[in-house]
Amino acid sequence: MISRIDLRGDALPEGGALRDLLPRAEFDVEAALEKVRPICEDVHHRGTAALIEYAQKFDGVVLEQVRVPVEALKTALDELDPAVRAALEESIRRARTVHRAQRRAEHTTQVVPGGTVTEKWVPVERVGLYAPGGRSVYPSSVVMNVVPAQEAGVESVALASPPQKEFGGLPHPTILAACALLGVEEVYAVGGAQAVAMFAYGTEDCRPANMVTGPGNIWVAAAKRYFTGRIGIDTEAGPTEIAVLADSTADPVHVAADLISQAEHDPLAAAVLVTDSADLADAVERELEPQVAATKHIEDRIKPALAGKQSAIVLVDSLEDGLKVVDAYGAEHLEIQTADAAAWAARVRNAGAIFVGPWAPVSLGDYCAGSNHVLPTGGCACHSSGLSVQSFLRGIHIVDYTRDALAEVAHHVVTLAEAEDLPAHGAALKARFGWKVPNQ
Repeated sequence: MISRIDLRGDALPEGGALRDLLPRAEFDVEAALEKVRPICEDVHHRGTAALIEYAQKFDGVVLEQVRVPVEALKTALDELDPAVRAALEESIRRARTVHRAQRRAEHTTQVVPGGTVTEKWVPVERVGLYAPGGRSVYPSSVVMNVVPAQEAGVESVALASPPQKEFGGLPHPTILAACALLGVEEVYAVGGAQAVAMFAYGTEDCRPANMVTGPGNIWVAAAKRYFTGRIGIDTEAGPTEIAVLADSTADPVHVAADLISQAEHDPLAAAVLVTDSADLADAVERELEPQVAATKHIEDRIKPALAGKQSAIVLVDSLEDGLKVVDAYGAEHLEIQTADAAAWAARVRNAGAIFVGPWAPVSLGDYCAGSNHVLPTGGCACHSSGLSVQSFLRGIHIVDYTRDALAEVAHHVVTLAEAEDLPAHGAALKARFGWKVPNQ
């Protein structure tokens, strides 16, 4: 059901050579880019008419408009299962607690007497958020995108989610209910690359956004790449992934269950166990079969995900080697199920989010830990962060110098300008001092 990669016996290679030995899903955004390009440009030129046409082509629904009426949001919330509502409210409460603490304060540094640099943090004006609606429905992703944007102080928040045939062309009612709980009233029944194009270019019904965030399929990722530079993006999200660093103290029942929990997202989802215990590896393999058989989405998602080239049990000689492997892999979600798990977790450099010990499974982070589940995939955790309040803020430096403070450093500025053969830069200072720069 799941393959093995045995890295025992020899010294582990470094850097890219080690990454190349590890499992990873094939996710060719560049190839998808050529297919989304005409869709994006069609939305640019025809606006809402193109969105309605693509809703019929891709989602099988006939729409008269793409903007969801506010009444539909209220109805969805009124009809929401009370238990689901309570769970969403708790998820929102915990997410707000964590994200509210992330906001940075303005800070002024006195560089010299009379010379200061202030860094202030300004939220983007408008964001377009995307909530998937394909194989599964993710109201949790609504929470994870909206909360940090709101806590950052974003003035205008709009959300798009694919229209659903069984709900009369509206997004899934649980998505709409989550929007209502969060106070988001601008919602569009638009999916895929066309949703990103709608936010990037704007239409008759939707103002352009400064930024687009949220997970999605390869077409959403390709559209984000297409518009990079025109809009800000969070990340080109690929298939979800979990890595578990475990030793002989780990419970194989827990490990198997956690691998399956991510495999049920998508047939390209990655599930990777890194361990120095062959006995644990054997026990986890034995556990997978009955647990997979007892769950849902077996043939269409879980089995293909576990059997795919992106999933494996990786055997190493020691936890030190295991740490090198998980750092090279850079997992979206990394669980540490070892003795002294907190100490090992503290040494991890590359992961979207780290889950410490047996009582912090990835599923907790997906919903109610308070952390954000919009995280870098495909090894991007080696250089990128998950979604947070900072994602929606821009740092702006404010430079304030007096005449005396400028005079003190003017000769250095002129010297550097001339060293770079940019004499007009130096002349900008000379003009302030009667063309004779003070020589301090």
